[in-house]
Amino acid sequence: MERTKSIPLQPPTYGNLITILSIDGGGIRGLIPGTILAFLESELQKLDGEDVRLADYFDVISGTSTGGLVTAMLTTPDENSRPVFAAKDIKDFYLKHSPEIFPQNTWSPFPHVIKIIKSLVGPKYDGNFEIKEKPSFDALLSDISIATSAAPTYLPAHYFETEDAEGKVREFNLIDGGVAANNPTLVAIGEVTKEIIKGSSDFFPIKPMDYGSANMVDLHLSVVFQALHSEKNYLRIQDDTLSGQVSSVDIATKQNFNDLVEVGEGLLKKPVSRVNLENGRFEASNHETNEEALIRFAKLLSEEKWLRLARSPDGKCAMPNSD
Repeated sequence: MERTKSIPLQPPTYGNLITILSIDGGGIRGLIPGTILAFLESELQKLDGEDVRLADYFDVISGTSTGGLVTAMLTTPDENSRPVFAAKDIKDFYLKHSPEIFPQNTWSPFPHVIKIIKSLVGPKYDGNFEIKEKPSFDALLSDISIATSAAPTYLPAHYFETEDAEGKVREFNLIDGGVAANNPTLVAIGEVTKEIIKGSSDFFPIKPMDYGSANMVDLHLSVVFQALHSEKNYLRIQDDTLSGQVSSVDIATKQNFNDLVEVGEGLLKKPVSRVNLENGRFEASNHETNEEALIRFAKLLSEEKWLRLARSPDGKCAMPNSD
C-alpha cells in the first residue's frame, strides 16, 4: 500500500485528537527511544504503506538534548518535502556517529559534533507558528540541534546568530535543552496551548482544564489524563531502573550500544506503567504491554489521519481515488 506517500497531515480541527510525540534526552541512550520509535513506525507502515513516516501522523514532535537530535532526524525534509530519515535509521546513526560525538580517549568531541550535525540537518527550522511572531527564531536546524545537544561538562554552549527580514541580528548562546526540560512533553503541550488560546483555526477549542497546568511532569500528566478518562491516550515508555553502563549518557562502546538496544527491545515487552491515583506511584498495568499499546496507537494515529483527510477540503482533493 502507498496510501499516504505524499499526503500531508491535515490540521487537528478536522479530527478528534491533537497528536504529540515527545522524546526525552539522555545522550547515547537515544538508542532506546530510537528502537521504540522504529517499532511504532513499522506498525504504521503495515497499515498505510512502507513510505509513511512518523512525521506524517503527529501535529507536534518535541525533543530536548539527544531527543532533539532524534526529532530533527524524524522531521528534516528532503527536496520533496519528505522526511530524510526513517525511524529505523536512528539506530544506525547512533552506532556510526556516537564514538565520534562521545570519544572514549579525548576531551575534544565538539568539532566532531558540529561536523556530523551540520551534515545531518541543513534546512532552517520550520516552526511556522513561532516564526510568524518571532522572526529571530528562524534559525538553521543544525544550530538548533547542536544547541539542544550541548550538555554541560560534555560539550560547550553553542553560539549562533539569526537575522530577520529587516536585518536585525539576534545572538544565541545556548546549552542542552534537557537542563530545562529533559522531558519535553510539557513544552509541546505548551506550544499547542498557546495556539489554542490565540484562536488558531488549525486547532479545535479546548477548555483550559483539558491541558492541565504548567507544573505537570510525568506524574501530573498521568493524573490529568486519568481524571479526563483519557488515560489510554497517554503512553509514557521509560525505564527508571537503568544502572551501570547503560545508565551513562556517554559510554560509546559497542557493548553498550548492544545493551541499550536490548533495553529498548525489552521495554517493548514490559507492561504499560500508569500512575496509581491513590499513592502517586507508577505501577505496571495488567492490560497490555508497551508493544501492544504502540500497535493500538498506530491504529489510532492512522484512523485520525484518514478522518482528517475525509473532513478537510484540501484532504479530500489529495485522497487517492478508491475506484
